[in-house]
Amino acid sequence: MNLNWIKTVVASLVFLSIATLNAQENRILKVLTVTEFKAAIENDDVQLIDVRTRKEFEEGAIKNARNIDYFEEEKFKAQFEKLDKTKPVFLYCRSGNRSNKAANRLLDMGFEKIYDLKGGFMAWPYKEIEE
Repeated sequence: MNLNWIKTVVASLVFLSIATLNAQENRILKVLTVTEFKAAIENDDVQLIDVRTRKEFEEGAIKNARNIDYFEEEKFKAQFEKLDKTKPVFLYCRSGNRSNKAANRLLDMGFEKIYDLKGGFMAWPYKEIEE
């Protein structure tokens, strides 16, 4: 009887491991160049998020971006929970560091498609148009 119980537990663990790996394989976290990022966000059906502070955001941002400050942990999680986890999320910060950390948090929260701007807002050459 103990042997059957052990077999059942082992089989369940193997199944759960495979299911978890398959779910993670369907997730995307990709760093995009400025050109790739700009082309992708021209689609109206994107979630464009600036994870810089409110002050940084007010000094200039990519057109149509929404500000969710990475450093405000409670608000960060609550505001991202309101977004559609199946739709692509495009992130940027000042240089790419915070947005990369934010992207990994979003993967842990179950978001499926996350795109990060390489070099962040500092690399964005369209500032004079979008501010």
